Amino acid sequence: MKVLVTGVAGFIGSALALRLLERGDEVIGIDNINDYYDINLKLARLEKLNVFENFKFIKLDISERSEIELLFTREKFEKVMHFAAQAGVRYSITNPHAYINSNIVGFINILEGCRHHAVEHLVYASSSSVYGANTKIPFSIHDNVDHPVSLYAASKKSNELMAHTYSHLFGIPTTGLRFFTVYGPWGRPDMSLFMFTRNILQGKPIDVFNYGNHRRDFTYIDDIVEGVIRVIDKPAKANSSWDGHNPDSGSSLAPYRIYNIGNHNPVNLLTFIETLEKCLGKQAIKNFMPLQAGDVPDTYADVSELVNDLGYKPNTELEHGINNFVEWYKDFYGVNSK
Repeated sequence: MKVLVTGVAGFIGSALALRLLERGDEVIGIDNINDYYDINLKLARLEKLNVFENFKFIKLDISERSEIELLFTREKFEKVMHFAAQAGVRYSITNPHAYINSNIVGFINILEGCRHHAVEHLVYASSSSVYGANTKIPFSIHDNVDHPVSLYAASKKSNELMAHTYSHLFGIPTTGLRFFTVYGPWGRPDMSLFMFTRNILQGKPIDVFNYGNHRRDFTYIDDIVEGVIRVIDKPAKANSSWDGHNPDSGSSLAPYRIYNIGNHNPVNLLTFIETLEKCLGKQAIKNFMPLQAGDVPDTYADVSELVNDLGYKPNTELEHGINNFVEWYKDFYGVNSK
C-alpha cells in the first residue's frame, strides 16, 4: 500500500518507515528537519531509508496548508501515519507557539487531507502525557483525561478530540496511540537515556528529577513499531455498543479508537540508571533535583485493549534494550568501548 509517514526523520517515524519499506509498502516521508535537536542525527536516519527504491522523501512542514493540500492531491495515499509534532514537555513551557503551529495547525492540515482524499486509515501519535494529573494507575484509555499539566499534553489531547470530530462527521477511521517513554537505538537526544549516556561517558553529572522517585513505563522501539504496524493494518471501526449515557473515552459510535502503547511494566528511575551504569561499566554522578514543572511522577500503561484487539505483546527486557542503545550510541558517535 501507499503510506504517508510524517515526521519521517524522527525517532519513531523513521523506525516505522523502515519496517513498512522492508515489507514492501511504498512510503512517502515528510519532515521539516527542524533544529529542535541535532539535524545530523535526523539526516542519518533518512540515509537508512533512502536506499529503498520504494521510498521518497519530501522536506515539508505540516503547518504549510497549501503544500499539504498539494501533497495529498498528488500522491493519493491509502494510509497516513502521522508522527510529526513538536515534542517535549519541558520545551513547551518556554516555546508554546511551536506546539500550536505544529501540533494543532499541522494536525488540522493532515485531517483535511485525509477528509478530501479518501484515506482509509489515519494513525497518529498521542502521548501518555495526556493523563496529566491522573493518579489512578495503570493508566487506562477508559479514564477521563481532562487535566493536562503541560501545553504539550494539551496539544495531544486536542489531537484526539479533533480526530474524533473528523471520524464522526466524515467517517474517517482514526486511531490515536498514546506512547509511553519510547527508547532504543536512534533515539532522541532530549530523552533521558540519551542525555544520561552522554553525560556518564563524559564524566559529567546527570540531573535526576523528582529525586529519582519517577516511575516510567519505558517501551523499546521495536515493540512500539510492532504495535503500530498491527494498528495500521486494522482500521478503526465504530463501537456499536457505545453508550452516550455512559461514554467510553477509548472508542465511539464513530470509527475512532484510542490505544495505550507501552510496556505495562513501570521502572523506577534509579533502577533505570543502575541498569544503564551496568551496561556502560561506569557510575553516574547524580544531581538530585525536585519534580520539574509539567512532569508527572509516574506513568504506567494498561495495554489490555491493544493485547485483546491486536495481540500486541511487548517482550524486550530493559537491560537488553538499554544495552542495544549503548552499543548504537558508541558506534554512531565513535566512542571508544574501553
